[in-house]
Amino acid sequence: MPPAAERVPWRWLAAGRASRRLVLVVVFVALLLDNMLLTVVVPIIPTFLYTTEYEGTNGSVAPAWTEPAPPASKAPLFSSMFSYFDNTTVTVLGSTSAEELVNGTESSRLPQPPTSGPPVPSGCPEGEEFLAKENVRVGLLFASKALIQLVVNPAVGLLTNRIGYHIPMFIGFTIMFVSTVMFAFSATYTLLFIARALQGIGSSFSSVAGLGMLASVYTDDFERGNAMGIALGGLALGVLIGAPFGSVMYEFVGKSSPFLVLAFLALLDGALQLCILQPSKISPESTKGTPLPTLLRDPYILIAAGALCFSNMGVAMLEPTLPIWMMQTMCSPKWQLGMAFLPASISYLIGTNLFGILANKMGRWLCSLIGMAVVGVSLLCVPLAKNIYGLIGPNGGLGFAIGMVDSSMMPTMGYLVDLRHTSVYGNVYAIADVAFCMGFAIGPSTGGAIVRAIGFPWLMIIIGVINIAYAPLCWYLRNPPAKEEKIAILSQECPMQTKSYTTQKTLRDFPLTDDSDKSTGENEN
Repeated sequence: MPPAAERVPWRWLAAGRASRRLVLVVVFVALLLDNMLLTVVVPIIPTFLYTTEYEGTNGSVAPAWTEPAPPASKAPLFSSMFSYFDNTTVTVLGSTSAEELVNGTESSRLPQPPTSGPPVPSGCPEGEEFLAKENVRVGLLFASKALIQLVVNPAVGLLTNRIGYHIPMFIGFTIMFVSTVMFAFSATYTLLFIARALQGIGSSFSSVAGLGMLASVYTDDFERGNAMGIALGGLALGVLIGAPFGSVMYEFVGKSSPFLVLAFLALLDGALQLCILQPSKISPESTKGTPLPTLLRDPYILIAAGALCFSNMGVAMLEPTLPIWMMQTMCSPKWQLGMAFLPASISYLIGTNLFGILANKMGRWLCSLIGMAVVGVSLLCVPLAKNIYGLIGPNGGLGFAIGMVDSSMMPTMGYLVDLRHTSVYGNVYAIADVAFCMGFAIGPSTGGAIVRAIGFPWLMIIIGVINIAYAPLCWYLRNPPAKEEKIAILSQECPMQTKSYTTQKTLRDFPLTDDSDKSTGENEN
């Protein structure tokens, strides 16, 4: 092979490593797989635990309703004692008692449902008390990911400031792959809990490093908003595909099948990261970032983080409680438990991509304010549904509104750091991910307990009212003030445009190639 032909793949690889679009692709795929695994378990875990634990301890097959031993069909009282032909026509569901044979009182009625209450539809599961307890257990299992992520996120933010974003991204992929394989082969609640907690660690590395990497590559506020919208589209697509994909695969193929497919896709993502990100290279930030406690004392960052937390808390509460509520009230089959989230997922995908551009034009604060109000109204409408079709409107509005909030507040977090602090993004996106995780930690863990105490409708009323009450606080993000030193920088670079800014550090190419560091040094000299 000629030397020039051998160099072509290396030239393509070098060009790819310097491309911001390929970095965006890597982050998109990482968020896609993380959120597919996040939601693929939603329809699987409740029914899997019910099948293995309740039915496993109450018989191999649980009947639709318990039936007393019915008598045989009407026949001459003693014919069955003498005629083998008549014996073959007797129903084997029960036998006539000795007392009835003696007294001649054999019933001629057909088999009836139990008289202790109205007949239960054949599609509904038994074990009301078990399902009530399962609300809490499933909620805690789902919340374990977010709780672990809450603890790990600050450490990952500090780590990205020290060694860069590439190695943490690859660590996140490795842990996610292990978690996915563990989900596939776990058969007990304890192992599923450990797998979910491992997913939280991997998700922390992937999301904090990925969003921080995007913010450092796209320094222009408008471009950053578009890039964040596309990356959150990967998150939305994962949520969109996860629950329906999991329910259909579990129903028709088996529990392990969706997780094995995700494990294969995770391997492809790892190969992509190896080619593009060079995870063996340490590239720390050249400027020391603002300390995490300082960012946590910024009221504007806290308002943006609160919007992320409460808007996502609504769907987090739905994940463990809605499937069980559907099993109890709608007698839904397994495949419907995941399909119920499909309208929310589709509308979230539309909302994040649409408002990634529109939010910058209409005002991100206004977009978030409207989104939180719509989240609250949609949650109030969920308990009004009588069947799966009644959930289309509320869930669709919920997903669209959360897309409005996420696509507005994620770039706002980066903008607030540029405007009021040092332009290093690991810590601020650790805070954003902590806010996101708080919603997914508090939501499932408290949602199951609230449903058991006062019922599913009251849970939706509580979280809906909280979102509506919080929405006006987004008004304070309309025109946040800049720090004095930042105002001086802004006035020198762009005196007439308040929404543009320059970072404190020298801009350079995305640090994926060795040449980029050299060119930076030449420019400084």
